[in-house]
Amino acid sequence: MRIIVTGGAGFIGSAMCRLLINETGDTVLNIDKLTYAGTLESLRDVAGHSRYAFTQADICDRPAIDALFEEFKPDAVIHLAAESHVDRSIIGSPVFVNTNVVGTLNLLEAARRHWTALSPSISDQFRFVHVSTDEVYGSLSHAGRFTEETPYNPSSPYAATKASADHLVSAWHATYGLPTIITNCSNNYGPYHFPEKLIPLAIINAIARKPISIYGDGSNVRDWLHVEDHVRALDHILRAGKPGRKYNVGADNERTNNEVIGRICDCLDRRRPGGAPHRKLITYVADRPGHDRRYAIDPRRLSTELGWQATIPFETGIEMTVQWYLDNEWWWRPLRERYSGQRLGLLLGQET
Repeated sequence: MRIIVTGGAGFIGSAMCRLLINETGDTVLNIDKLTYAGTLESLRDVAGHSRYAFTQADICDRPAIDALFEEFKPDAVIHLAAESHVDRSIIGSPVFVNTNVVGTLNLLEAARRHWTALSPSISDQFRFVHVSTDEVYGSLSHAGRFTEETPYNPSSPYAATKASADHLVSAWHATYGLPTIITNCSNNYGPYHFPEKLIPLAIINAIARKPISIYGDGSNVRDWLHVEDHVRALDHILRAGKPGRKYNVGADNERTNNEVIGRICDCLDRRRPGGAPHRKLITYVADRPGHDRRYAIDPRRLSTELGWQATIPFETGIEMTVQWYLDNEWWWRPLRERYSGQRLGLLLGQET
């Protein structure tokens, strides 16, 4: 296939591009604006491949997107481009609305324009996979898991913009027949993750023997999914998923933030004993506004209907991730110049 990947210089997007180039025969066009969180260094292993191309473009630039569709003539789109950090959305929501909502609208319209011009035999095979988040569902209590039928109840500006995009994708399928598929994943972790999110930030701060901040009392629960499992799921859904269907992608790896940070510290104690015990770096700070208590994905539809399930246990994945950051300072060190690890998302007068 000829596949457009949007946001392919980001964390999940770059993993998607590497998978498609290294393990399939597909041709990939990576479209990325290259915001602060995007880096082409994540793609240097595939950058020179004959089946890979990169174009710097903004999904909010409709003429540019139309031109790329017309030139590349994709068989599929995997839409990953998004502003994704909840803390940044708290103090800068307009850019989230613009990229996540307006940008998705532009892609849907460009895809619809391209798709309607295809012959019936080809148009039946076209797919638009929209990659979303479990955060659109809101917060869970101590019991239950999110299913594909869970009502949307977003808490943060980020989650609200992703929920809006999901609704647009659903509407373009229902109204125009565009063959769209929506995926909602749990929290990702792994290599090439911009160091503003919990796991990479904690690892890098611990390596530097700086404080490791945990919001509130650390009891918030997230369901963790290794990025390599996630992109394999997306590839499977692209090829086997049913248009108009939603699929939750998770790995049954619920952990409190305390457990996650504790595991990182223990791993570093073994691998960098000179800084042990790394738990002494843990610092509890004022909670994030609107911080959801718990996420948990029910991935049974993906398992029963499409026969896919995650293969990387959290304990194995976090060990792999810590070692990757230890081994690849060349990748993350320059990014610290863009973001030094300071607290984001603080409201006026909030304690740090």
